[in-house]
Amino acid sequence: SVFGVLLVANITGAVLLTICALWFGGPVPDIYSFLIGASAGIAGLIGLAAFYKGLASEHMGMVASLAAVISAALPVFFGMLLEGFPSNRQIAGFAAAFVAIWQLSVSEKFHTIRWRQLSLPVTAGIGFGFSFILIDQAVGQSVLWPLVATKMMATVVPITLLLIFRIGTMPPKPKYPIVCLTGFFDAAGTAFYASAAQVGRLDISAVLASMHPAITAFLAWLILKERLSRRQWIGVITALIALALIAT
Repeated sequence: SVFGVLLVANITGAVLLTICALWFGGPVPDIYSFLIGASAGIAGLIGLAAFYKGLASEHMGMVASLAAVISAALPVFFGMLLEGFPSNRQIAGFAAAFVAIWQLSVSEKFHTIRWRQLSLPVTAGIGFGFSFILIDQAVGQSVLWPLVATKMMATVVPITLLLIFRIGTMPPKPKYPIVCLTGFFDAAGTAFYASAAQVGRLDISAVLASMHPAITAFLAWLILKERLSRRQWIGVITALIALALIAT
């Protein structure tokens, strides 16, 4: 069950972020930041639910690539409106990043996909994109406390669906360690992204965060000894070029 996995992962993330917020003693922001953070939790939860459901289909590459491109494009447009246009070199880096994301994870069978199959990756990308935007708006005063609200809200919704509406089931107990590990990495990634968005531009932070297919492909090659296709190697090289352009 997607909702059972999300519940356990988000509880793990909420506990870890709360401990970090108390340990580092950051300032407690105003209620507006908490509300925006909670809204980011809802958007991210919708994105994750659609993403996981999409990955359960046979078109995993298409789901990953399309969701990543959309989740990066929305903050780019919003960031340009809010913070002005970046440099020409960074815009070129954004374009290269979109190409890299697609080349790294697009399915070879993309031409066989019907339009109705695009609903899940599009929903996932929109959810992730708005989550990026809302987190950027929430962390102006503090990074960790708004993220606690994000994970808390992302926990309330699965509890409501599981306990009240009886939608879904909890994962098997032997799966709890790996699901909790998922929650740990999700919370860590969110915290690092929020820190980057607080000190830098929204569009740059979101585009770099959306280039996770490059890390996935690299780890699969390094750890699982998977062979990368020529298209994926082109994506890796393009991703390195994009990083160099965006960082300058």
